[in-house]
Amino acid sequence: MDGAQTAAKVKTAVEDRIGIITLSDPGTLNAAGLDLMEELQSAFEDFAYGDKVRAIVITGEGRGFCSGANLSGGRAGSQPNPNGPNESLLRTYNPFVSMVRKSPKPLVSAVNGVAAGVGVSLALMGDLIVAAESAYFLLAFRRIGLVPDGGATWMLPRHLGKARAMELMLLGEKLPAKTALDWGMINKCVPDAELMDAAMAYARALADGPASLGLTRNLVWEALDAPWHLQLEAEAYAQGQAGRTEDAREGIMAFVQKRPAEFKGR
Repeated sequence: MDGAQTAAKVKTAVEDRIGIITLSDPGTLNAAGLDLMEELQSAFEDFAYGDKVRAIVITGEGRGFCSGANLSGGRAGSQPNPNGPNESLLRTYNPFVSMVRKSPKPLVSAVNGVAAGVGVSLALMGDLIVAAESAYFLLAFRRIGLVPDGGATWMLPRHLGKARAMELMLLGEKLPAKTALDWGMINKCVPDAELMDAAMAYARALADGPASLGLTRNLVWEALDAPWHLQLEAEAYAQGQAGRTEDAREGIMAFVQKRPAEFKGR
């Protein structure tokens, strides 16, 4: 592993053109306080919009992926205006998940242990999601009198349908990784010891692919709520952009020459 860097609560490393982001506050099960979110945004932006990597993996250190917002210092959403919106969501959490949605680089989530609260939203931002067998998802907002956030109310009905999304959010019960796989919420459930190997295998397949993979993942995110005619138009523009890349020229030439393509991500 090369290019490793350590920040207070987020670690980053680069391996085989893959940027690895590790939430690193195991004492709180990687609770997503404002300080961690600030580091996470900086790390993700560096990988997504720089030229260091071609795919990104996000995971957690220790026994959990992310236990949700850090409540010990006050709810991450408390704000002075009693009649206004949650300022922490507007200023920190929402901009981050929106940035991830528009990322030009594909993202793999490697979920170890608990993903709770906004941690569920962070996990679901992955284009491909791998979970350890011991992992589980928990939206227990009802226990503290709050509502799901971080995009959970948008993503879960689209991932699971209304009935199952309502069950998770209204009852606040644990969803084991194996059940999440059966429900189609994640891509793969593996033994705990194989989690990062499985996530890195996905990431290497993405990193070895053409630049058009970033365009493809953006089209899929847009398709979740785009009208038919606008999605067709978006495909046409993305195809035009993809067709002008070096990777497209290489891919077509390799097809004609009956050889494997060697993509460079540009």
